[in-house]
Amino acid sequence: MTAPAWPYANGPRHIGHVSGFALPADMFARYQRMAGSKVLMVSGTDEHGTPIQVQADKEGVSARELADRYNGVIAEDLHGLGMSYDLFTRTTTLNHYAVVQEIFKGLYDNGYIFPQKTMGAISPSTGRTLPDRYIEGTCPICGYDGARGDQCDNCGNQLDPVDLINPVSRINGEKPKFVETEHFMLDLPAFTEVLGRYLRGKQGGALAWRPNVLKFALNLLDDLQPRAISRDLDWGVPIPLDGWRDNPAKKLYVWFDAVVGYFSASVEWARRSGDPEAWRAWWQDPDALSYYFMGKDNIVFHAEIWPAMLLGYSGKGDRGGKPGSLGELNLPTEVVSSEFLTMEGKKFSSSRQVVIYVQDFLARYDVDALRYYVAVAGPENQDTDFTWSEFVRRNNDELVAAWGNLVNRSVNMAAKNFGAIPEPGDLTDADRALMERSRNAFAAVGAELERSRFKNAITEALDVVRDANRYLSDQAPWKLKDDPARVQSILHTALQVVDDAKSLLTPFLPYSSQQVYEMLGGEGVWSGMPELKTVSEEGGPDYRVLTGDYATEARWESVPVKPGVPLTKPTPLFKKLDVSVVDEELARLESP
Repeated sequence: MTAPAWPYANGPRHIGHVSGFALPADMFARYQRMAGSKVLMVSGTDEHGTPIQVQADKEGVSARELADRYNGVIAEDLHGLGMSYDLFTRTTTLNHYAVVQEIFKGLYDNGYIFPQKTMGAISPSTGRTLPDRYIEGTCPICGYDGARGDQCDNCGNQLDPVDLINPVSRINGEKPKFVETEHFMLDLPAFTEVLGRYLRGKQGGALAWRPNVLKFALNLLDDLQPRAISRDLDWGVPIPLDGWRDNPAKKLYVWFDAVVGYFSASVEWARRSGDPEAWRAWWQDPDALSYYFMGKDNIVFHAEIWPAMLLGYSGKGDRGGKPGSLGELNLPTEVVSSEFLTMEGKKFSSSRQVVIYVQDFLARYDVDALRYYVAVAGPENQDTDFTWSEFVRRNNDELVAAWGNLVNRSVNMAAKNFGAIPEPGDLTDADRALMERSRNAFAAVGAELERSRFKNAITEALDVVRDANRYLSDQAPWKLKDDPARVQSILHTALQVVDDAKSLLTPFLPYSSQQVYEMLGGEGVWSGMPELKTVSEEGGPDYRVLTGDYATEARWESVPVKPGVPLTKPTPLFKKLDVSVVDEELARLESP
């Protein structure tokens, strides 16, 4: 299972968002499908919580209206990026509510959820609950100025907003009022031992986690505290207990219901597939693997809290218990967290206009150009900076001048001279060496993709392209007019490597790979694309989902090209960008 994090439905996505949770997950899923693995990729929009209500108030609409609108906007963003979801749904479905309540009841019955009186933060001006993450102040542990109410990003400790020094609301800057209220708490300390064994088991071997993720998660074990999973809200999943379920001002909080979304989306996918029990293959088969993709600010939820919830529901916390009615559930195989992407040296900020939204990017540039940039220069294991000058350079020097050039001149020469893929004659050592290099790249690139090392993987694939360009320049078939047999062998070799490179690059560049597939005589769909569909749910309103059929021709292996397949003059794969693009985009950032 591939599980991209759930984007929050309070605005369109920008390229900083999708560099962490979206594109790496799609590259991984596309590779796994090509390699013959069964893949289920599920997620959706995260639509509950105070931040949704705050944004709705700003826009003068209801929370549901806001969620409906941005669910559609985000689904269109992800559709435009070619995200190959089996199901991209939302957290406001009746199915999701039912699954969240079932997980709650399983945890509650096993004693891992308990009620407790606590101090809750209230906005004095509105009377509404302030979520922990919307309160900032000085960390009482390390003194960091800018700690959030739920955790300090500097020292990594979990926090309670009432303990912050000089707390203020991020919404309007006012000092929050703390009042006594009763909430349900997830007893995280009751998972200290089992979480420790689980995380320490990720320190080595084929399924070792990225060091940044594992170090952060292990450090959190030293100070696990009970964590509130309900809030004084009217927008969220009802608490499924007598005396609580009908309380209009008390709901399960957003972070609890959002992580359950991976499971509820799998249940919804199974029902829509015609086999309501199909989810079990992904959640209960011990051989099933699950990979969760996100930015580093979500590590605590996916490496600590979600595993604790799954363990508690399965009766495997430190105090034991019995599985809930749905049975034991698998833990994450790996939490694949990226670092942060900045833009021109600044943190992405919609309010400060330091941003480019996905829809705006795709209106001006090739989708594969963005996918390429994220793979080769994204924040895979350290914070990185998106600059327009570097984007233009990589587009022109690597996509256009290297890959696009290899495709264009190979296909063009073969089409012009022979009208089809030529039959090779006797192959030279240089011919055989290049084709062997190309074949061997499948194992090398695949090994990197298995470990979500996207930069290494696409760099290795581009090295094959560069080797092929050097080969063509060295062999210079345009100079061999008196030796057509040799020209045939050279161009056959070049086209074989073009076909291989197309496959190697498909997880990263699915749109242009489809073009190359067609240039070489392929028919039908090479690498499947998602569809936006409107679906219904009994008892609830219709809504749109992303889904698709990804059982296509793409395979992770070298397939011999067939002599005699007709070729036509190719069209350019990528647009060369004028350097003026840099100044134009920088001017957009500076405009009010």
